[in-house]
Amino acid sequence: MTTPATGGPPTGDLDYVEAEVRRLLAEDPGIGEQGIEVRHRERVLVLRGEVESPGRRREILRTVRNRFPGLALRADISVSATHPPDAPEELP
Repeated sequence: MTTPATGGPPTGDLDYVEAEVRRLLAEDPGIGEQGIEVRHRERVLVLRGEVESPGRRREILRTVRNRFPGLALRADISVSATHPPDAPEELP
């Protein structure tokens, strides 16, 4: 999913934005996410990684969009398919 830029930062400033988004994702108490790769291609910021729920993915995107409105953003964040164990693990 790509959000069109409307007056987003110039390409040179995207290095700053990359670092700021990494910090935001790691330090925000509601997110605390270090497993998302943050890169830019031309004037688009790309977030790539895997999270445990659709709600987590939405929260990450909402937080980044609120901090950097108008930034072209591509979200390649997938939701991992996790299932509870069907039986207890038995150790030798």
